[in-house]
Formats: sequence, structure tokens, C-alpha cells
Amino acid sequence: MLATRWQPLHGVWSEMGRLQDEVNRMFAGGDQPRGLAATYPALNVWEDEDRWYVEAELPGLELEDLEILVHDNQLTLQGERKRPEVPEAAWRRCERGFGKFSRSLQFSDDVDAEKVQARLKQGVLLIELPKREEVKPRRIDVKSE
Repeated sequence: MLATRWQPLHGVWSEMGRLQDEVNRMFAGGDQPRGLAATYPALNVWEDEDRWYVEAELPGLELEDLEILVHDNQLTLQGERKRPEVPEAAWRRCERGFGKFSRSLQFSDDVDAEKVQARLKQGVLLIELPKREEVKPRRIDVKSE
């Protein structure tokens, strides 16, 4: 039998906390746009035998506001999404964040930093990070005697 302590006001307090969070979020969107979340930009990462691929969503970002660094098998994306100017207007809702960001990924394989390529198409950045030849899987031919 499971025994739990009876807490008659527990549900009320959790609902009050949720309501307070909603009110704070609603008023925060007034004239103070939100910053970027710690997980911005959203990333997809996959690999095949030859390279790693990193895909990042960066809508509205100018290329001069983006920096890509590769050092010691670590990829760092950093930059700034600038707040759009709205002259003679007041913000009423701001759900897209603005400001500086930085994301880093550590790779388990040796990355050939000299051959990394990146391209931005329709707000999606694709980075290809080739693996060094010595870490790629090698097919071993077996001889029969």
C-alpha cells in the first residue's frame, strides 16, 4: 500500500505559481523583447562514415553576425540576432528572442578543421565536418589459405 501525506493546499499553491508565471510572461512581452534561450539555435547533428553534419535554424540572421569556430574537435556557433527596429511603435508581443548566442558541440572523432564547409540556405545553416582519414573505418580484406 502506498502512503502519501495529505496536502490540502498543494494543488492551490501549484496553480497559483502557474498563474504567476503566466502573468509574468504576459507582461514581460510589453516593451522588453526576450533574450535568446540557452539552447538557441536549435540543432540537428548526424554522422556517416566520412563526416559529421550539423544543421542549425537561424532565420533572419545576417551572415556578418555569425561566427563558426572549430578547434580541438569542438564546433562553436556564435553570433547575434538583432532586434528589428519599429520606429514610432510599441512592442505588444515579442516571442522571438534577440541578442547574442553561443552553442558548442564536442565531437568524439578527430575533425579535419581545414576542410570544414558551411552554407546558409533559407535560414538553415548546414555545416559539414570531415573526419580525419586515420579515424575513418577501414575495410579489412580477409585472405583465405
